[in-house]
Amino acid sequence: MSFPLYALPEEHDMLRETVRALADEKIAPRAAEADETGEFPWDVYKALVAADMHAVHVPEEYGGMGADALATVIVIEEVARACASSSLIPAVNKLGTVPLLLSASEEVKQRYLAPVARGEAMFSYALSEAEAGSDAAAMKTRAVADGDHYVLNGAKMWITNAGVSEYYTVMAVTEPGAGARGISAFVVEKGDEGVSFGPKEKKLGIKGSPTRQVILENVRIPASRMIGEPGTGFKTALATLDHTRITIAAQALGIAQGALDYAVGYVKERKQFGKAVAEFQGVQFMIADMAMKLEAARQLTYAAAAKSELAMHGEPQKDLTFFSSAAKCAASDAAMEITTDAVQLLGGYGYTSDYPVERMMRDAKITQIYEGTNQIQRMVMARQLLK
Repeated sequence: MSFPLYALPEEHDMLRETVRALADEKIAPRAAEADETGEFPWDVYKALVAADMHAVHVPEEYGGMGADALATVIVIEEVARACASSSLIPAVNKLGTVPLLLSASEEVKQRYLAPVARGEAMFSYALSEAEAGSDAAAMKTRAVADGDHYVLNGAKMWITNAGVSEYYTVMAVTEPGAGARGISAFVVEKGDEGVSFGPKEKKLGIKGSPTRQVILENVRIPASRMIGEPGTGFKTALATLDHTRITIAAQALGIAQGALDYAVGYVKERKQFGKAVAEFQGVQFMIADMAMKLEAARQLTYAAAAKSELAMHGEPQKDLTFFSSAAKCAASDAAMEITTDAVQLLGGYGYTSDYPVERMMRDAKITQIYEGTNQIQRMVMARQLLK
């Protein structure tokens, strides 16, 4: 048979090699420092921009690479293998811009996607609020029409890369009392008058990526910055997550791969009772289980990415929602188990910050929580199966 039935195209394999080389050279050496200082790694951002890896998903007509969803997954995965915080650069750029790709006017796309593609701006996504996390439709942020403008008031919580991103997709209530159908989406700029940010959250992991409140006080923006029609914002938000939960799965895969690779190297070198720790059957079973869980999650994630790509190009995939939730849930659960086992395999050393696996374990935890907790993912999957 002259073609592989079930294999990545050659260009995807080459892309992985390119990103891994960049990550090993420029990103991995900075990972511990970014974690320790909690500072956004601007040098890593510049390195990703120089290699055109900061927002690979932006279509070519807006100056981007036009990478497909699977290529985007591979980029995020390989960056996360070196540094989870840095992988949020390509991941959140996709999260912030997918609402535009799905629903925005051509004018809004041209205006906001091109600077992201050029590396002049990052794009964050502002959906959650203090009292509206899993129940996102309960949001209180308001957008009131005022002539050909809207005035926004409210506060968005847990916003990844808040303060470093120039642009924000903000969901706000335009028709109170209409529930999810009364929510609209807007592009808000960091420089708009009345936009400010809360203090950086003190977090368990992903410390090199700032998480802050985005505070909106009488922010007056042109109505042309609405993404899609009034009242379609929540629908756009949910459709976005069908595509971007897969990037969180990718991040989880990368973190897990980094931990597995490190643990395998360690147990082959470390000697106890006169032989390498890797020779003990109990250790071998752990390594086998880690690799098996990781590969299963990877296959599911890549299948979900393929469906995302078809859906983005106008071929509806009725099981995309199930696959994206399943990939995110399976990969993040696997990442938590694999990184915890990696710490165990390094013993006392695993518990110290001289070795990277404790950071990976801390970073893995958030993948079970953000872009919809894994409890919500299970609800989403069940609804898809039972409807």
